[in-house]
Amino acid sequence: SQVHQRAEECVRVLRLFKDITSGKSVLNILHQHLDLSVLKGNIDLTKVAVMGHSFGGVTAVLALVKEPSFRCAVALDAWMFPLENVLYPEVPKPVLFINTEKFQTPENVAKMKRLSSRNSQTKIITVLGTVHESQTDFAFLPGNLVSRVFGTRGTLDPKKGLAITSRAALAFLQRHLNLEEQFDQWDDLLEGVGDSVVPEAPFCRPNL
Repeated sequence: SQVHQRAEECVRVLRLFKDITSGKSVLNILHQHLDLSVLKGNIDLTKVAVMGHSFGGVTAVLALVKEPSFRCAVALDAWMFPLENVLYPEVPKPVLFINTEKFQTPENVAKMKRLSSRNSQTKIITVLGTVHESQTDFAFLPGNLVSRVFGTRGTLDPKKGLAITSRAALAFLQRHLNLEEQFDQWDDLLEGVGDSVVPEAPFCRPNL
């Protein structure tokens, strides 16, 4: 029920953006001086993706089922088990799964492969030398001692790991949102080609 609630919240955010760009009066509950009316007509809702990490990753996948306006999803180290099996055939759009080396299990990746087998544009890659926290700020905040004790940092330099993750996501978004940028220079990452990245998942002992 929680993953459905979060996916519905993603849909509500998109509908809120639609209201804002159409010029409807929307209450800004953050007491700031930004007048949301300045965004009227300035949000391109033809190029919308959804992205999340861990539980948010599977939330992004489910959001594709609930809202046709989402054109694709990027799922960072997604925890797939909350998604009901019956919904897998209902995922209509491509997903980029960017996994860390030390988090995923064969069972979890098998669920991702159920989607990639149905859609050739769905990709699964793994960034080597990374842990689940490598895709969050925790990879940068703790010192060496804290990171060793709590396992919040992998063997790959966190800046390099984040660069790979960001570039792969940007290449994927350009491909599926028709962005007029130069992010396609990183298309090889989507096939798991490059330093510290491999296709699908190397099955080592996860930290789950």
